[in-house]
Amino acid sequence: MQYIYLHGFASSPKSAKARYFSDRFTEIQTELKIPDLNAGDFSQLTITRQIAQVAAELPKDSTPVTIIGSSLGGLTAIHLAQQYLQIQRLVLLAPAFGFLSHWLPKLTDEQIQGWQQEKYLMVYHYEEGGLLPLNYNFVTDAAQYQEEILQRPISTLILHGKNDEVIPIEASRDFERSRPWVELVQLDSDHALANVMEEMWQAIRLFCQLL
Repeated sequence: MQYIYLHGFASSPKSAKARYFSDRFTEIQTELKIPDLNAGDFSQLTITRQIAQVAAELPKDSTPVTIIGSSLGGLTAIHLAQQYLQIQRLVLLAPAFGFLSHWLPKLTDEQIQGWQQEKYLMVYHYEEGGLLPLNYNFVTDAAQYQEEILQRPISTLILHGKNDEVIPIEASRDFERSRPWVELVQLDSDHALANVMEEMWQAIRLFCQLL
């Protein structure tokens, strides 16, 4: 089994969760690949680019894959699994279901119009600790990724904070409700899930049968 971790939007392989899970996998002598989804050019980020990048990381033989995805990385993971049957298990941490419907309303009409006209919007990037430009193609690309098409019955564990201020837990509840192959664990946390790392690790170990 190959394990891959996908970080969230405007994050990096150096994020707190990525480092934490990397350390835990090292302790059990299991490789966890953590690609940098910024790919050296955050400004041209799209979900389609992320999917293509991770697809290229999949083992060339028939080795099965488990993907752990955080936020937008979780959304990317589940769309990848829809296309690549080699992916046989998913762990989604506060997955960004309905990402645009939750994110865009935080921008003013003027900001969105300016983004469309000027093609770039300055977005806070957590790893860089400052603002970076993001092409409007990110929005038009993301709009095509709808949850309704995600019907592949793949073993899926969702870990989501009940106090998530970025992606409301209702998004994961709605997703799980009509998909009996999905298990949702509701945690006393927010979007960062920083206070429940150990709890998540134990749930992941059990779900993935990691000894």
